[in-house]
Amino acid sequence: HSPTPTETSDGSTLCRAAWSGGTCPPLTRRSSETKAETEGEVARHQTGHNSGVIHSGLYYKPGSYKATMCREGARSMMQFAAAEGVAVERCGKLVVATSPDEVPRLRALAERGRQNGLHVRELDPAAARDIEPYVACTAALHVAETAIIDYRGVCEALVRRLEAAGADLRLSTRVVGLHENDRGTTVETETGTIDGDVVNCAGLQSDLVASLDGRRLPVRIIPFRGEYFELRPQSHHLVRGLIYPVPDPRFPFLGVHLTRMIDGGVHAGPNAVLALAREGYTWRTVRARELAATLAYPGFWRLASRHARTGLAEVTRSLSRRRFADSLQKLVPEIVQDDLVPAPAGVRAQAVLRDGSLVDDFLVERHGRTVHVLNAPSPAATSALEIAAHVETLLPD
Repeated sequence: HSPTPTETSDGSTLCRAAWSGGTCPPLTRRSSETKAETEGEVARHQTGHNSGVIHSGLYYKPGSYKATMCREGARSMMQFAAAEGVAVERCGKLVVATSPDEVPRLRALAERGRQNGLHVRELDPAAARDIEPYVACTAALHVAETAIIDYRGVCEALVRRLEAAGADLRLSTRVVGLHENDRGTTVETETGTIDGDVVNCAGLQSDLVASLDGRRLPVRIIPFRGEYFELRPQSHHLVRGLIYPVPDPRFPFLGVHLTRMIDGGVHAGPNAVLALAREGYTWRTVRARELAATLAYPGFWRLASRHARTGLAEVTRSLSRRRFADSLQKLVPEIVQDDLVPAPAGVRAQAVLRDGSLVDDFLVERHGRTVHVLNAPSPAATSALEIAAHVETLLPD
């Protein structure tokens, strides 16, 4: 088969198309492929800036790609980590209702978890404090399947396997053109061309790469920055595992939560604010052309108008450590502003339709001999090996 070049600005997605899903993923028939990676190292973007969680599939609509791929992905990712010696721990997660009006939503979430085949326990406040002694809640549910992992370590293990299989990994190689022909697709890079079948897993740049062949896409990537703090070491005892709020159905993201990391630290966050560049990890990172493209997109303004009040609250919390601490105190009252130390932010690549709707599920499309992964936000890291298996089925024989 022809080589399969992959343009990506995310080290984890660089590797995904080389594996099929299931127990300890083997090399596929395309293991001799070429990979074009914009950055000089792997895991520079979404994978290297996420919360390090292997998600259980609790939140997702039963039968959706997210639900099925997340459940299977959690298993295959745990198995891959064990086989490769990557740090991983199945610690479970506590989702807490902090007021009576959240309890019906918590119970509905528990039922969705059961429909997705998860081991979910509904708890009263005393039972919740047996798991997290400092948590405050009206009711809670515990999800056993949630785990934490070193995703950078996963990427490094994938690269080792690819190199052992003879794959051509081209770092610092930017794709600047795509041209379909009878034999496949010609990929233009800044250093030459590659011919073959193509998988585009470019994360924050995925829609831009997909549009290089002149195709009009149904979605646009809008970058949302998620800002994190971490707890000072003397406050680590306040959180044993993972503590999440009940999601607000009026807002598309989960809300700030507390996550013990695989290295023993505790991260708090993320919030969600518009990034002023595709890779805008701080308020100071502004790329005028990229921001202008976002502001010119009708879908952005329709999305913003629907969530104006919530969006303003997120910006206020971004600019105020006190507001951030106030949000965390709803979960763990002992956390105070001085416990919080800034941590690196992440940027979520969120596909948005022209009508302002967020693409709720994974979105993978095949155009000719090219496969485009156009929407793969959380739980894409958890589901990476299963997304790869799906992509494999879409490639031409």
